[in-house]
Amino acid sequence: MQKTKRLLVIEKIIATENISSHGMLIRRLKGKGIACTQATLSRDLRQLGAGRISDGRGGYIYSLPESVPNGVVSSVKQQVLPAIKDMVGARGLLVMKTLPGSASSTAFYIDNASRYEIAGTIAGDDTILVIPRDGVTLSQAHTCLELIIPGLHGKIRSK
Repeated sequence: MQKTKRLLVIEKIIATENISSHGMLIRRLKGKGIACTQATLSRDLRQLGAGRISDGRGGYIYSLPESVPNGVVSSVKQQVLPAIKDMVGARGLLVMKTLPGSASSTAFYIDNASRYEIAGTIAGDDTILVIPRDGVTLSQAHTCLELIIPGLHGKIRSK
């Protein structure tokens, strides 16, 4: 199991379920066909920035950090997908074309998602260079960007 895929699954489980312990999360991962030790899970949770918050009933559940205030995210998110024209891989990097003047806000949105697969972005007026971390394939970077910007898949060109 590749680490990136495991991290994506952990993130999805935490975002959609009330997970109160490592044991519970390990069982959920096992149910999805992912074997994981407690030590590996601890490292993964640290990398994701996950922490425990009150569940309001005297217990605690895992939660993922919010990088940008919700109001900023929702207003930017409504503008991001329509502004993206297309995206193509080039030598292990991703080049995203946007409408003129939209690259900076789109790059801001991607950067502030704080995804471990994406090292960073560089934005011009209508072009963004998305730089995946070492060891992250273009396919994994595409999947990551699709999670950040739902609906993006239809704008990805293979060549």
